[in-house]
Amino acid sequence: MKVTLALEELSMLMLGIFVFSQLDFAWWWFLVLFFTPDFGMLGYLFNTKIGAFTYNLFHHRGLAILIWILGFYLQNEVFQLIGVILFSHVAFDRILGYGLKYEKGFKFTHLGEIGN
Repeated sequence: MKVTLALEELSMLMLGIFVFSQLDFAWWWFLVLFFTPDFGMLGYLFNTKIGAFTYNLFHHRGLAILIWILGFYLQNEVFQLIGVILFSHVAFDRILGYGLKYEKGFKFTHLGEIGN
């Protein structure tokens, strides 16, 4: 099952790369911005509850799609860029087994415990 889920996420990452290719940005923007959603981990500097909230907010695929749709509707490529970066990053994280976090701690995710 893990392989099937990873392949599904890989297809979503490829979709994100394709959508990015339709935007009018140089490719280096994708590379530079790709890991910016991980700033959501900074919430763990306060406590695990805030950390889980901020991490999950920055790694929520629904939010990524909503931001992209808003950018498409408003014809704003910056919003579309933000949405596609979030979407692609989330897919990449899921391939690696990093899921949405529980308040219990960083290694406890909806995909199971990291490291097991």
